[in-house]
Amino acid sequence: MDAVRAILQYNAGRDPERLALKFAKMRRSPFLFLRGSAHLFHARLKRSMLKPAPLAWCCGDLHLENFGSYHGSNGLAYFDINDFDEAALAPASADLLHLLASLWLAADEMDLGPEDTGDLARALQEAYADALAGGKAFWLERDTADGPVKRLLDQVGERRAQADLLARRCTGQGKRRRLRVDGRYALPASAEQIDSVTVFLAELAGAAQPGRFHEVLDVARRVAGTGSLGLDRYVVLVRGDGGANGAQLLDLKPALASTLAPAVGVKQPRFKTEAERQLAVQQRMQAISMAPVHAVSWAGRPYVLRSLQPGEDRLDLAALARQRGGALRRSLVTMGRLLAWAQLRAAGRQGSANADELIDFGQRGRGPGKWRDRLLQASYAAARQVREDAALFNQACDDGALKL
Repeated sequence: MDAVRAILQYNAGRDPERLALKFAKMRRSPFLFLRGSAHLFHARLKRSMLKPAPLAWCCGDLHLENFGSYHGSNGLAYFDINDFDEAALAPASADLLHLLASLWLAADEMDLGPEDTGDLARALQEAYADALAGGKAFWLERDTADGPVKRLLDQVGERRAQADLLARRCTGQGKRRRLRVDGRYALPASAEQIDSVTVFLAELAGAAQPGRFHEVLDVARRVAGTGSLGLDRYVVLVRGDGGANGAQLLDLKPALASTLAPAVGVKQPRFKTEAERQLAVQQRMQAISMAPVHAVSWAGRPYVLRSLQPGEDRLDLAALARQRGGALRRSLVTMGRLLAWAQLRAAGRQGSANADELIDFGQRGRGPGKWRDRLLQASYAAARQVREDAALFNQACDDGALKL
């Protein structure tokens, strides 16, 4: 496979300015390259790596930074899997393989040697398998978390307010408030783009609370994540539904087809749109989903519309790696458990294995040559392939072969 050509083909038609930011980000490290090229990881996936796992609902792009905090529909702060763009029905081990590969790659940024990384990878995998074998789906909120996750949830639950988010992302006050277009979180939108988004939201909200709900004050092209950079994505400043002086920020993001689904060769259930797929899997796998989130259609294309929250954050794993007392290990164990709980929560839905089958899978595989050892070895090999692809990508950038 020509990795560079595959990357160019997948990203064809994206906004050149944000795509340049994506490619620059992917050049920084193999871990960031992985985050920007899930489609390539899936295209290289060998189905034999995932045997004998039963089918489960999978995030589809699970890596160390796709866990984070947010406020659920009940107002409480949670820590959970938080990205479902690539969600699909797949062998349960697909998410674990990708997560373990991300750990091998992120180890460079955390100054971890191969022996320590291998020990952490095994601890994460064992936590996943043991939680799956336990057969009970738990969740993490402030009262049930401990260690670094509890400290994060305490912080976002008590100290962060909508006004703080608006102050960081905007200038001015009241009706004069405008988005801060600094190239870090947002880029300028054209007059045509602003008008198009404004008309769309007015039509969408008109029937709900005419003249008040989602009155648009400003629109910008959103800069966020890695894999989605370059998509026709917007951040919208609106008045009329909460926040400081009735203001809030919305994220309007296109919903693309999952690249995991064709790679695993599993017949997928039908959803009305790709946005409906993402939200359905999110609601199944998360204990409590973020609110509000909507699947919408704009110009005949599916989008996900949601509010940006002041409580959205991630663990600083590099900082945890420098701490004594096993803070990083505890966090990785937590991630392994969260994955198992999410799959148990979604068990038996639209083709996924039932809880008994997942429990049996978690209990099996101990000993040399069993699935746990094979998957750990496969994740190391997958990470090595990502490093090779990242090196080819960087060389192509240096040679000027990735002209936008």
